[in-house]
Amino acid sequence: MVLGGITGGYYLLIFHDTHRVGEALHEYGSFVILLASLFIVAGGIHINIRGEMRPSGNLLFLLTGAVLANLIGTTGASMLLIRPWIRMNKYRFTDFHAVFFIFLVSNIGGALTPIGDPPLFLGFLKGVPFFWTLLHLWQPWLLVTLVLGGIFYLMDRENFLRAPRAVRSVLVEERERAGGPGFSLEGIANLLPLGAIIGAVFLPSPWREIIMALAALLSWYLTPRLIHQRNDFSFEPIKEVAWIFLGIFLTMIPALDYLGHHAPALAASIGMGSTHFYYATGILSSMLDNAPTYLAFLSVEMGLQGGSLNNPHEVMRIATDSPAHLMAISLGAVFFGAMTYIGNGPNFMVKSIVTEAGVKCPGFFGYILRYALPILLPVLALAGWLFLG
Repeated sequence: MVLGGITGGYYLLIFHDTHRVGEALHEYGSFVILLASLFIVAGGIHINIRGEMRPSGNLLFLLTGAVLANLIGTTGASMLLIRPWIRMNKYRFTDFHAVFFIFLVSNIGGALTPIGDPPLFLGFLKGVPFFWTLLHLWQPWLLVTLVLGGIFYLMDRENFLRAPRAVRSVLVEERERAGGPGFSLEGIANLLPLGAIIGAVFLPSPWREIIMALAALLSWYLTPRLIHQRNDFSFEPIKEVAWIFLGIFLTMIPALDYLGHHAPALAASIGMGSTHFYYATGILSSMLDNAPTYLAFLSVEMGLQGGSLNNPHEVMRIATDSPAHLMAISLGAVFFGAMTYIGNGPNFMVKSIVTEAGVKCPGFFGYILRYALPILLPVLALAGWLFLG
């Protein structure tokens, strides 16, 4: 908040630019209301999978979550599935269980529809056809999802086989007592406010935020306290995310402004290709919010093509006639959001929930140095080389 206050105060007192600060706070408000509403509604749904999951079951769960992210968004899927994920692996949950959940469910999974991830939804609002992402991004999505899923399976299998004998005996006893893995769902009435939140995404502000807030209130008052207790629900994770991202939204104002002013000239001078767009969008998306970064580079592409970001027909024309750069921008924003905890909204929330549950989760730099750089980045580089190079 100190750093965010310095940046916001500079814009207000030196530039006298109340509009820019107000714009950033408005975007922040929409962001937090979306996250908070999905957090509250998902907290009222209790998914119970009886018995400890084996590596094959864990892999199937992650792949299912990656597909579900395209239907209810990466935030909705993350908040709905992270608690069952922790319970399923309670005896052997370790760092990589949290990390691969963020990789596949909180980020990469949502690359196929505008509902899946906020950058793609903004592109849809600007004129990119709804099914464009599915038609153009399914191959890199499938490659990255399956490769990361395969890496997870090998790591999880080793983790399972190395579990102490006493722990494995408990797992066998639980499976036998439960009659094999079973599934139950409580709080199904919350699917109605969840659907209202997803539908509200397509409405203009402020109706979007109003309906999301009302859906969250309805869920909170209608959900039995027993379900919240079974989910170990508390507001601490969303409060932590709200404070941290308030600072992020304020401090990223000058970075995005600089990009908006200088990126078109830079792109024209060096002749940016698809790979340039992929990594430039990805690097900034991993450090800043990926939604405005997506719009900034889409604006650059529109300028290079002699079009305007504010003309939906020109955006649709470029998306249809010359999709290579838009593919690179879309993949960079969605995929590289998984490189850090602050690259995408649900990442830090998942970390907070995992930490609050008292199980292992890597720290900020541990996440980057132990998992993002040595595991995720080579897979993303392979996808860029195969589909954009």
